[in-house]
Amino acid sequence: MKNKKTNAARILDRLKISYEIKEYEVDLDDLSAVHVAEAASMDVKMVFKTLVCRGDKTGVLMACIPGDGELDMKALAAVSGNKRVEMVHLKEVLGLTGYVRGGCSPLGAKKNYPVYLNETCRNYEKIAISAGIRGQQLILSPDDLVKAVDAVVANLIR
Repeated sequence: MKNKKTNAARILDRLKISYEIKEYEVDLDDLSAVHVAEAASMDVKMVFKTLVCRGDKTGVLMACIPGDGELDMKALAAVSGNKRVEMVHLKEVLGLTGYVRGGCSPLGAKKNYPVYLNETCRNYEKIAISAGIRGQQLILSPDDLVKAVDAVVANLIR
């Protein structure tokens, strides 16, 4: 797996956005962002997990929130122009995004779904997102991520 570039990394290359790849040991029994942060020796608040959701009006969208955060569905619905938003069922995630649980990136999904990024990203010079595979994180500036995926930055956590 050493330095195998993912689609997410290639997109950043194409956009001339600088990033770092951080590899970590995968634990299939614990795919949580909290575990990823520990395994990668990073602050869990800087490791953003990507949650795949569906709005009643807009369809599929992605929310990137801190690893220890809990998504506020009402806040996501409001900012995305939906009345209601729910998590996509786990068995649908691969088909919709091309990504497996624990390796879901806001970059390089099968379609360019709208991305909503929690505003706490602004507290850090760099944040981590999944590179699109388990065991790899991309470290980049929040502004560069916003540029790369045209993300809307808002308060999305309880």
